[in-house]
Amino acid sequence: MSDLLATGAFLLLLLFGFGFREKIFGVLKRFDQKNIARQQAQMAERNDPQAHFRHTMALAEEQVEEISTLTLSDVRTGTPLTRYIFQGEKFATQDEAEQARAAAIGKIARHFYADLPIALTSRGKDKLEQD
Repeated sequence: MSDLLATGAFLLLLLFGFGFREKIFGVLKRFDQKNIARQQAQMAERNDPQAHFRHTMALAEEQVEEISTLTLSDVRTGTPLTRYIFQGEKFATQDEAEQARAAAIGKIARHFYADLPIALTSRGKDKLEQD
């Protein structure tokens, strides 16, 4: 009896998978395309001397929150007023908020490069200790 139930469950699973095959294959195809694009970008970066800086800036940008917008009504006129918020601070224009965000990204990237010689030195010491 358990073999019959196992076979029935297996057939039901196959039918379920067959019904969603287009969706499943679409997800796998998109994953494969992203992977191929990533590998091609890595190959192109090998010959680019600025690739390390772009990669560092991209990593720093991931660590900084996005700018959000907030619509308030003006106290004097009652008209809608758009404010831009970055790290809890309100900015009157989007340019000001983007400048503050760029400064935060630059600060994180500078800290990375300030800590890099220390990290490389300790890495070299570890290599000498292994020999």
